[in-house]
Amino acid sequence: MKRAPLAIAMLVLATAAVRPGARTDASGHRPVTRLVTESRGTVVASLLGDDEVRRSERERVRRALRENSSGTYMSEMLASRDSALARWPDRRDDPIRVWIAPASAIADWTPGLVEAVRSAFLAWDAVELPARFTFVQDSADAEVTVGWIDRFTQSISGRTRWARDDRWWITDASITLAVHHHQGETLAPDAMHAMALHEIGHMLGLDHTTDSGCVMAPRVRVRELSAADRATVRLLYSLPPGEVR
Repeated sequence: MKRAPLAIAMLVLATAAVRPGARTDASGHRPVTRLVTESRGTVVASLLGDDEVRRSERERVRRALRENSSGTYMSEMLASRDSALARWPDRRDDPIRVWIAPASAIADWTPGLVEAVRSAFLAWDAVELPARFTFVQDSADAEVTVGWIDRFTQSISGRTRWARDDRWWITDASITLAVHHHQGETLAPDAMHAMALHEIGHMLGLDHTTDSGCVMAPRVRVRELSAADRATVRLLYSLPPGEVR
């Protein structure tokens, strides 16, 4: 099978600083029905033209969204992404390789920040998506890298960049986290954990929500994933990527 060209597009996502002392939300989720498309698409392709197959696929996706979007912020994501979804391929047996910079000369950086970021990846991994994570020791082996910066010139504390192929599969990503807020305050490990949760959400393909009780709000006010965060990413990873319209 001919592979599609990689890295034809890149998305840049950034957040404002974590608000110190914010309260957390309760966890939990509403089960989501998984949309199965793999073998069915092969059968339909033998009977219909490519355009008709794509229309049939998009209709199945739209139907799944209508039936399963309650309790998620998927509609906000579709509005901000011009009705297109991007995500990583299913990687249960071949986890996404993550490298976190193990040291930094930045003032106030501590090894505890590495553990805060690592625990954020484990929190997303606990959602049990088809895409899982594993940590590697060499950045050259990684598909996702996490690095440090003293502070951003903008009023943000984290930034995520990811690339996708022409089928909207995410292929690689980089996350940059600030040791200090824009105005100089040092991020404590719990604030770094929250910021890492947010940026990993972007790396997985999520966008912002207006729900301030979610970790994917533009200003991070919580320290844990919300029920809506979990439900939205589960729905995203039950669907094929690409344009929905």
